[in-house]
Amino acid sequence: MRRATLTLTLLVLTVAAASRAGASGFDARIGGYFPRGDETLFLDDRSLYFVEKSDFYGVYGGAEFNQVLMDNVELGISLDGYGRTVDTAFRDYMHPDGSDIRRSLKFSQIPLGLTIRFLPTGKRHKIVPYIGGGVDAVFWNYEEFGDNIDFTSPDCATDLGCPVVSDHTHSHGTAFGFHALGGLRVYLNRDFAIVAEGRYQWAKDDMGEDFAPNEPGLINTIDLSGATVTLGVHVRF
Repeated sequence: MRRATLTLTLLVLTVAAASRAGASGFDARIGGYFPRGDETLFLDDRSLYFVEKSDFYGVYGGAEFNQVLMDNVELGISLDGYGRTVDTAFRDYMHPDGSDIRRSLKFSQIPLGLTIRFLPTGKRHKIVPYIGGGVDAVFWNYEEFGDNIDFTSPDCATDLGCPVVSDHTHSHGTAFGFHALGGLRVYLNRDFAIVAEGRYQWAKDDMGEDFAPNEPGLINTIDLSGATVTLGVHVRF
């Protein structure tokens, strides 16, 4: 949490200092997010429920303010968002009447990022490729709600079996991460371009609240890493 707070402070200070530099620009984008889903939470989900990693693929979008620092170098600050709710059921357990025990899984994140972008061509080119990278503060939230199995009940050891209860569990936090990206701007005129971009984000965090481990020394982690592919516009001013 301290690292994420420090990152947010550095983002604000860096962009404020850069605002005295060259030309500015604004990007708006939308596309898809494809989470890696390889940490404790998502591995457990795929074991417990009828859910696959691809079920969490979803819409991703956001905006970025960027500033020219020097020839062929830009600094950008961005705010993006993703959210997905997956309706599923337990794999190995059913109600006594044979019906599914239904549950919903909700995952969302908002990355606040700082990016250095390198554009090897000059401003007069109509097609401008670029690469870049940077750091992120990722605000995330994970929830489960619906019917759940109380594996801690004493009835689990009897013929009654574990009871099914309705509940709502959640965990949230802020993680420090980083990203790499590449893209292409196609200028329609001097100040307006269509932008295609691919990005990969690396981040993970320890889970607390309802997903904190019951045994000392154990840690439940959530994987916030994944790829995004977006299409958008760039306006230079």
